[in-house]
Amino acid sequence: MKAKKYDVTIIGGGHNGLVAATYLAKAGKSVVVLEANTEIGGATQSVQAFAGFDAHLSRYSYLVSLLPDKIVEDLGLSFECISREVSSYTPYADKGLYVSRQWDEKTAASFNELDPIGTEAKAWQEFYGEVAEFAQRIAPTLVQPLKTRSELKAQIDLPHTWDYLVEKPIGVEIDKRFKNDLVKGVVLTDALIGTFASAYDLQANICFLYHLMGNGTGEWKVPVGGMGALVKELIRVSTDLGVEIKVDATVTSIVSDQSGVAVRTESGDVYQSDYLLSNAAPAVLAKLRGKPQPQSLDGSQMKINILLKRLPQLKSGIDPRLAFAGTFHANESFSQLEQTYNEAKSGVMPTKMPIEMYCHTLSDPTILGPDLQAAGYQTLTLFGLHTPASLFDSDNDAAREAALVSALASVNEYLAEPIQDVIAAIEVKTPLDLEDAIALPRGNIFHKDLSMPFREDGSAPSWGVETDDPRIFICGAGAIRGGGVSGIPGHNAAMAVLANK
Repeated sequence: MKAKKYDVTIIGGGHNGLVAATYLAKAGKSVVVLEANTEIGGATQSVQAFAGFDAHLSRYSYLVSLLPDKIVEDLGLSFECISREVSSYTPYADKGLYVSRQWDEKTAASFNELDPIGTEAKAWQEFYGEVAEFAQRIAPTLVQPLKTRSELKAQIDLPHTWDYLVEKPIGVEIDKRFKNDLVKGVVLTDALIGTFASAYDLQANICFLYHLMGNGTGEWKVPVGGMGALVKELIRVSTDLGVEIKVDATVTSIVSDQSGVAVRTESGDVYQSDYLLSNAAPAVLAKLRGKPQPQSLDGSQMKINILLKRLPQLKSGIDPRLAFAGTFHANESFSQLEQTYNEAKSGVMPTKMPIEMYCHTLSDPTILGPDLQAAGYQTLTLFGLHTPASLFDSDNDAAREAALVSALASVNEYLAEPIQDVIAAIEVKTPLDLEDAIALPRGNIFHKDLSMPFREDGSAPSWGVETDDPRIFICGAGAIRGGGVSGIPGHNAAMAVLANK
């Protein structure tokens, strides 16, 4: 059959691919998006995960920080996110460390109970004040051509903060600033979500940056309607502009030459275009091109979605509506995180997994049907840390069950009742399950090792999306400044194409 010709073909119908498609269509380009699954959205899709329950969960990703307001405004998206008053709650013994999004009397009292001398509270405010200023200065650069290391350092002009966030392992600064093991762990968690690293590895620094620089504030907000609301809006605006979206379109090969890029799908269809944008992981793209596949760290993310009949009570006595409104940490002290990392590195599944979780429905009940809302049902999204894909290789099913037991034991340590008593439905995703469902190599939610948000001095000008082929660009999480629900690589890949006039 004769191939249909487009200006741009995009592989992968996740949010980044749809962002790129919309920018290109607004610029007058003809665009086709090829999605292997039956559902558009990739990691940002919302699904009715539990048979018989009217609950639409963001199955793989859950909060929004990195999506720039600029992209929402540029594309005319009707998409709302809600601020959470509670930042986090971390139980210890029969008490807990409560942290509001904005420092307040309740937060101060909670720190004072943990550390009456007041050194940890002072260190916390100073540290996050410095990080906030850094975030404010770096955020606008994420949707600009890549600065060099020296250019970005000079522009940010915070040499001390730059040194401990970029040049030296974040664990060194945490050790220096904080003394309490629990407080140190709460700080460290932002450096570890999805990344299998020690506090003393620079990969942890990059992960920390990604978690704290979104929109210049680092605030993680709840998407109204779940991540699926973002996907629906992107589908609406892109198709209104003429973007064609093909589902069940599994790509089997990519051939690029001077005449353009030819993409063949499993059904035998061929799509010809001047440029190709890949929202797939770099390793997947390499395989489709017949190139050697780059190696990265194992994905290290247990994702457990839970539907609760009601919120469980806690030993500390805090209102569960406060404890679970922000991020709930369990068994995530600094020493526990480092110990679990070393155990997992040697192939041992933790008996009490370091976990964090939150309740979407406390901020936005709209993802539940009216009957479930009226009955008091809630959702709980749980992430398990330091669970690399290698722990699941020998027997994924058995390891999944062991990981679930470990995660629930970690939660139950701080509850006044077993969480099993209030669970209506549950689904558990291992790194290997993530690879199988949405083609994340080894379950790596960042597609590959995260990169610092700059290019090295002396390297060629770049948007951070280029490949060895001038017709092929990365528009997904595997780009420099990729990772997370950001839309940034989609924007940057579109800009790179439009610059090639």
